[in-house]
Amino acid sequence: MKSTLRTVRLALAEPLRISRSTMAARDAVWLTVEHDGLRGHGEAVTSVYYGLGTETLVRLLTTVDLSRFPDPESALEALRAGQWPDGDVPPAVTAAVESALLDLAGKRAGVPVHRLLGTAAPPVAATARTIGITTPARAAAQARHLVANGFEIIKAKAGTPDPEDDIERVRVIRDAAPRARLLLDPNGAWSVAQADALLPRFAALGVEAVEQPLAPGDPDALGALAERAPLPVIADEDAVDLADVRRLAGRVHGVNVKLAKCGGVHAALRIREAIEGSGTELMLGCLTASTLGLAPAVHLADRARWADLDGHLLLAHDPWAGIGGADGVVRASGAPGLGIEEVVVREDVA
Repeated sequence: MKSTLRTVRLALAEPLRISRSTMAARDAVWLTVEHDGLRGHGEAVTSVYYGLGTETLVRLLTTVDLSRFPDPESALEALRAGQWPDGDVPPAVTAAVESALLDLAGKRAGVPVHRLLGTAAPPVAATARTIGITTPARAAAQARHLVANGFEIIKAKAGTPDPEDDIERVRVIRDAAPRARLLLDPNGAWSVAQADALLPRFAALGVEAVEQPLAPGDPDALGALAERAPLPVIADEDAVDLADVRRLAGRVHGVNVKLAKCGGVHAALRIREAIEGSGTELMLGCLTASTLGLAPAVHLADRARWADLDGHLLLAHDPWAGIGGADGVVRASGAPGLGIEEVVVREDVA
């Protein structure tokens, strides 16, 4: 199998502000794996939070050695068995390689990825759409636009220095979208005392669940908060891998699983198996990325209580297509592999 890399810049339609940063663009590294005339694709995106810059991703993806495997199916089997990759490979790199292998294996078999994973019908799920930290007027306008276009779930970012700003932003979102399901995400910005004071007020505004209200690093505190909170608590930054999730299973109401965080589709399926029957439910999340980066998770979307798969919708231009989402619903394709295609931008020739 032959591998090639390509780096592209993904600009957001508008800067996205969360409690710890503001992002206007990020780089994506595309991996293409070719075998017997067919190609499979995967994407890894840069992340300051996870310490992954462009050069690091390129270096790590370049060192991935697929030549030992005769075909993508044997590479995927080694991945499932934990026999590969070797060494300390970041989960985002493993997820990108797995994506390319699944895409290629699906094309070779003539079936979509969800069929390879044991699901017959193409998964379909209503996705949340994020509204970042912004002015109340802008938040209300965005909420009205989203529900007019079919979105049923809105996720509001929180964690401003003055919590009253967050309360007001959620209040105007609720007024603008009275029937929408609301999620809240402070990205670990609150102390325990702040969370205890604020969560009842957000519950009164009809917020359905809150992600990672406390700073990561103290899962016991998060679990204790979940026991007394007036709305479900979902772990995100405290639920990175399978070991983290096992510590939290039965103690929080949900875990946000991002493929780039846990290591890909098969790692996500192991997490889902670990929490089954514990009372902790699955949320499928994402980083801001293209359709290529989101597609593997969409093939799992029917297995989650919450789908937060809107990263491609935040871009000024998505260079891939095939999972939808602009109407509030993401859909896996029935086409072989990931079922997506690169969008070719044609320039007029004078």
